Amino acid sequence: MDNRAGEMMVFVRVVEAGSFSEAARLMLMTPSTVSKLIARLEARLGVRLIERSTRRLALTGEGQFYYERSQALLGQLDETEQQIAQGGAEADGIVRVTSSVTFGTAALEPILPNFFEAYPRVVVDLSLSDDVADLYMERTDIAIRVGKLADSNLMARKIGETRRRIVASPAYLARHGTPRSPEDLVHHNCLGFNFRRAMPVWPMREGGRIVERMLSGSLLANNGETLRRMALAGVGIIRVADYHLRNQIARGELVELLVDCDLGETDDIHALFKGSQFLPARVRAFLDFTVPRMQAFLEQK
Repeated sequence: MDNRAGEMMVFVRVVEAGSFSEAARLMLMTPSTVSKLIARLEARLGVRLIERSTRRLALTGEGQFYYERSQALLGQLDETEQQIAQGGAEADGIVRVTSSVTFGTAALEPILPNFFEAYPRVVVDLSLSDDVADLYMERTDIAIRVGKLADSNLMARKIGETRRRIVASPAYLARHGTPRSPEDLVHHNCLGFNFRRAMPVWPMREGGRIVERMLSGSLLANNGETLRRMALAGVGIIRVADYHLRNQIARGELVELLVDCDLGETDDIHALFKGSQFLPARVRAFLDFTVPRMQAFLEQK
């Protein structure tokens, strides 16, 4: 009897659980049984898939490839069985999606009611965070990310581009004055981000050269939505994505600053996902429905 699918399931669960013992607990098996199954799989393939240590498990290159293909094949198997059992090819099941707080609230959330109407059997498990999710370890189907993409085996659909604007409320500027040059910002309350990849500098053009001003303020936040609210409350000056500010700028609730110092640089926005031709119907449906609408949102002026 060919039990390759069972070996794949155990291997995938070990990788996602991060340990043999946790995978065994989740699958109602003993750790020794799980260990023997993985050893048998490696022996059959003739390669080592997992490097064992006392602290953690790490995939080899072959292990990473086998994990990605196993996930895709098992997902396709689940989808096929669901469609046969339900008598149709309608997309259903859970789609796990992660996005930054600002883009998720501004561009994705308004689309969801229409998506649910079009695909009533799909459940969206949405997490909004500016932390970078690991699609493999956190069992995420789609991640919407702003900025340069790291080299990876993930697939990507480009949604669009954005640039950052420096803004403050009229009330703040009335109390503290309006900065006329990047140098003036050192005398202002500049609010920033606190996640690790964020740098406390704002790159700008000053006197024909590019400068990176080291700035500080009374608040560091892990998402742009908090910064936007603080700016509207007159707390300080912020630099966040323009799609999140356009309505407030148009209504005069926020004022754009140092426009002539803008470098004109843009950040790409992508939807990242696992797999290719083996993409589950529910994931493909979500991408096909939301990506064009998010693109249209970014193209609005």
